[in-house]
Amino acid sequence: MRSAETARILTAGTFAAFMLAAPAMAQTAGPAAPAADAAVPEAGIDGDISAASVLATVGAREITLGEIISLRRDLPEQYQYLPDEILSQGLLDQLIDQTLMEEAARAAGVDDRLDVALSIRNQIRAVLADAWLRSEVAARLTDERLRAAYDQQFATATPEEEIRAAHILVETEEKAQELRAQLDAGADFAALAAEHGTDGTASRGGDLGWFVKADMVPQFAEAAFAIEAGAIGGPVETPFGWHLIKVSERRQKPVPGFDEVRDQLVAEATQSIQTEIMEELRAATPVTVTEPPVPAAAIRADDLIAPQGEGSGN
Repeated sequence: MRSAETARILTAGTFAAFMLAAPAMAQTAGPAAPAADAAVPEAGIDGDISAASVLATVGAREITLGEIISLRRDLPEQYQYLPDEILSQGLLDQLIDQTLMEEAARAAGVDDRLDVALSIRNQIRAVLADAWLRSEVAARLTDERLRAAYDQQFATATPEEEIRAAHILVETEEKAQELRAQLDAGADFAALAAEHGTDGTASRGGDLGWFVKADMVPQFAEAAFAIEAGAIGGPVETPFGWHLIKVSERRQKPVPGFDEVRDQLVAEATQSIQTEIMEELRAATPVTVTEPPVPAAAIRADDLIAPQGEGSGN
């Protein structure tokens, strides 16, 4: 008997909606790193247990551990942190319910409907495409490729100057001039920023951290990089208002190590590989788009695939 919490968290509707969307979403999202718990943990697992292990029988249909694992892998990340006892029971209940409904649907001839057949075809296409793309990307995403990208982007990059600065942003030039006079008289920059600053940096004394010129709007960047370390500049006008700027340090931006930017390199290489793969596929296989094209509005003609008697009524 399922618990109230399981029924609340793992409703059939929640899983069904996600499972229908997952394959299509996966194609556009790109290959993701496999979940840390994608494999069955060895501890506490009997050696005779396999993906074919039967967890339940619904009529003549068997529900296997492999089906449960596959379903769990497709769940949103937040569900992965549920206790195994709750998650496994909820998934099993989900598959039992779906199997009962599947058998009822087949008995009613639902599997012969055009809209259902087309949906199944789309799901098969999406799942196969996603699985193949993930494996193909993984094969090409080598350490050598990542290190070559690192060398091109970072190891041989021209050193770039960066500064650490703080600012006080106010709405008018008059206010900025008033605060500048107080700073020239010895007022504390961070205290004035906390009291008068109008943006989110006010809570930290106006601190902007380290940045290069390209990180800031041109007016601010030009003014900030012209200020010596330890000095105050401004007022300077930008689209955001009027700024007083204090530069605390200047340095050459350090080149990040390979491990520091590995995630960035993986993301960039994955996108590049996906584009590379699709260009190869399109070059190898003729693709002909029917002319003249069907009007774009035809994609909303649900009546064309609706079961008899279930049209939109429009």
